[in-house]
This record gives sequence, structure tokens and C-alpha cells, in this order.
Amino acid sequence: MLKVGLVGLGFMGRGHLDVYLRLEDEGFPIKLVAICDVDPDKFKNKFLPGNIDVGNKKYDFSRYKLYSDYNEMFEKEELDYVDIVLPTYLHAEATVKALDKGMHVLCEKPMALNLQECQAMIDAAERNNKKLMIGHCLRFWPEYEYLKSVVEKGTFGKVLGGYFFRGGTTPKWSYKGWLLRKEKSGGALLDQHVHDIDTINWLFGMPKAVSTVGRNVIVGSGYDIVSTHYLYEDGKVITAEDDWVLNGDFGFDMRFRVNFEKGNIVYERGILKVNPNDAKSFIPDLPTDNGYYREIKYFANAILNDTPIDIAPPQSSKETIKIALAEMESADNNGKYIAL
Repeated sequence: MLKVGLVGLGFMGRGHLDVYLRLEDEGFPIKLVAICDVDPDKFKNKFLPGNIDVGNKKYDFSRYKLYSDYNEMFEKEELDYVDIVLPTYLHAEATVKALDKGMHVLCEKPMALNLQECQAMIDAAERNNKKLMIGHCLRFWPEYEYLKSVVEKGTFGKVLGGYFFRGGTTPKWSYKGWLLRKEKSGGALLDQHVHDIDTINWLFGMPKAVSTVGRNVIVGSGYDIVSTHYLYEDGKVITAEDDWVLNGDFGFDMRFRVNFEKGNIVYERGILKVNPNDAKSFIPDLPTDNGYYREIKYFANAILNDTPIDIAPPQSSKETIKIALAEMESADNNGKYIAL
């Protein structure tokens, strides 16, 4: 039975809490025993909703040990692993402390604000012989997994081009507004656009260079709208865009379109459609569980079975941060190509 501590009860932390409740109900050998959050109102079920439909339940917090300081949790609780869902600027510090206490760590994306912090996290995992995984949920999202399998198998030949988009409501729900402070979140580029940066890295590997244009709309938040072109040796045309100032009734949207020599795959409005060049289009039969559930179960199984973190290894997550930082540099220089 794995004993788990959850650090951070923002809306994504509550999304993780939903997963632990489900896993326990299903009889999976896991038990969430402790939760930490600096905001006491959260333990009174006083929440602000996020931009996706997770973590909106009323919870019975009497069943958990509750903490306002994760250092105290790490000292008092005997945990197999810690699930860190803190603001980005706290990821490295909390992760290293947990690993040094002998606990495995699942840390929410993005990995950290800079490469030095990323490497410190990797070094801590290695010196303590513990598992570390960054929660890049799209690597576990069924539609993106399907795309990955098609790319790897060459089902429709080589990739010619691809377009990835994500965007929605300005994230005004974060504790003390940390998401809208560049020094704490990295802005839309590092917090939200990083999903597609990581997907592109996962699907196609490190690009040769990137060119990004961006716009700052909200004072102090960093880039709120970004568009990036990824340069690859084989000439495929890959673009990703993000915008978190799509307000009003827009809500949230994520989509992609990838064109191959012998077909294309389009994901929009929650539906994945495969369009072969020489056959009828079809919608593949995919798992119904979302990426949050599947990533947490994967990580827990890796600990239970002592198997490697192959789908989302931390070194790959560090590479994603390297790409993101190059995009920031490019945007700071009006779209200049930055080599990687």
C-alpha cells in the first residue's frame, strides 16, 4: 500500500485529489494520508474554479492529516511519495527536500523556472535513488498517445507539418495571483504553452531552433499570447500557439492538426479524427480516462513494480524547459531564431 502526501490544493491539486479518491474506491493499493496547503480556506472547501472541470467537489478533509507547511509534513509523515502541485517557483525547493527525505516525487508541470533548478531536481533523485516524474499529462492523454504511436510507427509515412493550439480564460483563480506574475509562473508561455512545447519535444525531439513572437497584455504576467515555429532538419513545418486572454464565454480549448505523407490527424472539440489519403476517415476507439488519472496511476505502478519512468523521464522534462527558455529569448528579440 503506497502512502501519499499531496502538497498544494489549488484547482489542479484538487484534480489530483479526485484521482486519489477514485483510485482508492477502485481498490488500487494507494492511500492519500496527508494534504498540505498554506491557505486555510481551502480546508473549508472555499475554492475558486479553474479553466477546466476538475477539483470542484466538496471534500471531507477530516480523513487526512492536514498541514500548512510541507517541511512539517515531510518530517512527521512516513510517505512513499509526495505529489507536489505547488506554484512553479516552489517546485525545485519542495522536490529536492522530499527526495532528500527519501520519498519519491511526482511534481506538476512545468518542471521549474530555469535549467539549474531542473538539474538540482534530477541530481536529488539520482543521489537518493528515488523516482522523479514531472506531470506532463498530455503524454498520458489518449488522443495525444494515439498521435505518438502513429508518428513512431510511421503509419502514414513521414510528418510534413503540425499545428498545436491551447488557450482560454485568463487564470485569475490562483492563490494571491501567482499565475499572473512572470517571476513565479513564467507566464502563459511557461505555464500553459509548455504543454505543447513538451508534446512537440516528445513527438519530434529537440528542434534545431525556435522562433517565437509574443505579446504581454496583463502587466507583469510575461507573455500572454505566443506563437512559435520549430525548425527541424528534415524541413517539417511545426507551429504552436497559446493565448490565455481569450475571455468572455470562450472557456478553454486545446487542439492539434498533424499532416503526414499519407494522411492527417485532427483533434478538435474533444474529438480525434483520422483522415487517410486513400480511405474513409474514422474516429479511433480510445481509452476514456483522462491524462491526470493515467499519469498518477502510471507513476504509482512504477513505484510498486520498481519500473523506470520511461514515458516522462525528468531529463526529457528538462529539455522541454530548455526549449521554453529559448522561446522566451526569441520573443524578447522579436522572433529571432534561437538555436538549441
